[in-house]
Amino acid sequence: MNVLTRCPGLYCGRELLPDGNWSNCGACPRGFRANASSACEPCEDAPMFYDWLYLGFMVLLALVLHWFCIDMVAMRRNIPKEVIALHLSALFEVVLASLIVLQLTDPIGSFSIKSCKAKKLSDWYTLLHNPNPNYEATLHCTQEAIYPLYTMVFVFYALGIVLMLLIRPLIAKKFLPKQGKFSIYAALYFYPILALLHAVGGGLIYYSFPYILIILSVLSNAAHFAFKLNQTVKSLLLSSISDIKNVIVILGHWLLHGYGVIAVATLREITIHPTMLLLVVLPALFYIITAKFTDPHKLHIE
Repeated sequence: MNVLTRCPGLYCGRELLPDGNWSNCGACPRGFRANASSACEPCEDAPMFYDWLYLGFMVLLALVLHWFCIDMVAMRRNIPKEVIALHLSALFEVVLASLIVLQLTDPIGSFSIKSCKAKKLSDWYTLLHNPNPNYEATLHCTQEAIYPLYTMVFVFYALGIVLMLLIRPLIAKKFLPKQGKFSIYAALYFYPILALLHAVGGGLIYYSFPYILIILSVLSNAAHFAFKLNQTVKSLLLSSISDIKNVIVILGHWLLHGYGVIAVATLREITIHPTMLLLVVLPALFYIITAKFTDPHKLHIE
């Protein structure tokens, strides 16, 4: 029986063989990760709250892109029932894909998952940390050290495409036959782009998505108000509460901003206090109050 000795590199490990010996150093099987002694241990941790927030962000990203593309191809100032039908179809597709992914992830048939915790950025890029002992042959130990956060997103995107192709054409043909198909074409473009971004920058997104979400929600909120022809405080306030579409858009921005605030607090290990969520209304109020100072018609050239 050989003795367990530590492997070179950060992620190389040894498997315990049936005869009681240890295997040569290499990549641990899927669902396992090398511990400090280089023994491959099964991933038995429950995902942290921040992990769920990350997975939720990836789902929300796909859903918001669906809704944005539907609005762009519909080109309606209001929200008729035809557009609502496509929005509900996109929501159903994304939610169903998410539920199926959870059911397919170990333990299969359960909405709970077992994972290996992400400890540092390099855990997402094990391909870049294959050791080269004595500068000779490279020891390939590429694996999913943050199982299953990496592969779950790819499976979600694949299921999202399949469900969209099965459901959306039927809804689009009935409610919006001319423009509806273009929302499907748009999704067939942005899903591969999202998959590529996740493949290359998954770890960076994991640690920065709260800030990305807050910044994008603020910029999108400002862009929404900037398209209003009447930039007076009274007009902006009235349109924000009288127009149903504006109310939905503003509430959506507030929800995304609040999601980002909660994610930042969780990442920084700050206690989440309900008063923190009052910050979500500040970007909209700030724009409405200061819009008059940026009106180009009121600028005087001396």
